[in-house]
Amino acid sequence: MTHVGVAVIGGGAAGVAALRTLTDAGNDALLLEAKDRLGGRAHTVWTRGFPLDLGAGWLHSAEHNPWVTIAEAEGFTVDRTLPRWREQWRDLGFTPEQQKAAGQAYAAFDRRMREEPPASDRAADALEPGCEWNGYLDAISGYINGVGNGEVSIADYLAYDDAATETDWRVAEGYGSLIARHAAGARVALGTPVTRISGNAKVLQIDTPRGSLTADAAIVTVSTNVLATGTIGFDPRFDDILHAAACLPLGLADKFFLAVDRAEELEPNSHLLGNPRSPVTATYTLRPVGHPVIEAMFGGEGAEAMEAAGLNGAAAFAIDELCALLGNDWRPRLRLVAGSAWGKDPHILGSYSHALPGQAAMRRVLTTPVDERIRFAGEACSPTEFSTAHGAYKTGVDAALALISTN
Repeated sequence: MTHVGVAVIGGGAAGVAALRTLTDAGNDALLLEAKDRLGGRAHTVWTRGFPLDLGAGWLHSAEHNPWVTIAEAEGFTVDRTLPRWREQWRDLGFTPEQQKAAGQAYAAFDRRMREEPPASDRAADALEPGCEWNGYLDAISGYINGVGNGEVSIADYLAYDDAATETDWRVAEGYGSLIARHAAGARVALGTPVTRISGNAKVLQIDTPRGSLTADAAIVTVSTNVLATGTIGFDPRFDDILHAAACLPLGLADKFFLAVDRAEELEPNSHLLGNPRSPVTATYTLRPVGHPVIEAMFGGEGAEAMEAAGLNGAAAFAIDELCALLGNDWRPRLRLVAGSAWGKDPHILGSYSHALPGQAAMRRVLTTPVDERIRFAGEACSPTEFSTAHGAYKTGVDAALALISTN
C-alpha cells in the first residue's frame, strides 16, 4: 500500500495552497482531487480565444490577497480595473433617483444590523417591513452570500464586510488558471475522490475508488456541503466537525457568458443590474477585460431558479432582461457560450459558504483539531474571508504550517 507523508484532499485554492506549502518545505505530500482538473470553485474555460472564469473571478481585497503576488510571480497579468457594481450603465432601467433610494435602503439596513441587531441574528429581521427595495437587498445578499437575507447570520455578514476592502482586480488569463498553475511540479492525483479517512494511533488510511493509501497526516479541503452529506466517511469523533459543516452550508452563485455581436457598442467593464426590485435577477458586467461578451451572475434565489431552468433557460431569462434594458434589437446579437451550475456539481454541491443565523462561531469549530494529524481548510474555515479564494488560500497555508510545526 502506498504511503505518503501528508494527503491533501481537494484541489481547490486551499488544497493547492497546502500542497505548495508542504512541497516547498520539503515534505512528502500528495493531493487527491475528485475532479479531472484543479481549481475547485475557480474554473477558467477558454472560448473564442480568451479565458472566462465560471467560478471565482475577482481578486477581492487585493491589498492583502496573496494571489496577487503569486499571479505576478507566475507571469500572469493582474488587471487593476475596478468593478462598477454600484453604477448602472446609462442609467438604463434604474434612474439616478432610484439608485439613490436603493443605496439609502442598503445603508439603513446595514446600520440596523450594526446598531440594533435582532436577537435572531437573522439578517432578514433587520429589513424594514414593506420596503420597496427589499428585493434589491436580497439580490445583493445572493451575490455576496449565495442566499437571501433570511438564511444569513448577521454576525457572519458583518465579519466579512468589515474585513473586505473596495479593491477588486482580475487575473486576465483567468483566476482558475492561476490556481491550477500554482500546483505545478507537485504530486497530484486527479479523478481520485476520497471516500473514507480512518486509522489507528500510528497511521491514517485514506480510501478511494482507485485503492487505499496510508498517510502520516491529512488536510481536508472539500466543501462544507460535501462534508455534511457524508461523502467522506469519518469516525464518530468528527461528528462536531460535520455538524459545523452543516451549519455553514454553501449557497449558490452561478455565472454564464453571452457572446455579443458588434460588442464595441458596449462600454468595456461597465455594469447593469437586471431588475433592481427583484431577488431573481442578474448583475451584468459588459465586456469584462474588454472581451466581446457579457458576464451574467445570479445569486441566491436567482441562482436556484436558473439552475432549475438549465443553462439555455437561464440564458433566455438573461437575454430577456438585457433586451428590456438595451432594446429588443439586441436579441439576435446575444448567444450563450459558457456557464456554470455549481449546485449540480457532485464534488462541490454549491458555490460558497454562509453561516446560518446564530452559527457564525461554527467557522472556528471547523478548524479546531479533533485529531492533530487531520486538519480542515477551505474558505468556510476563514472567520472573515470566507467565500473567497484568498481566504481559502490562507487557511490551506495555515493547515500545512500547523502540521509542519508538529513534526
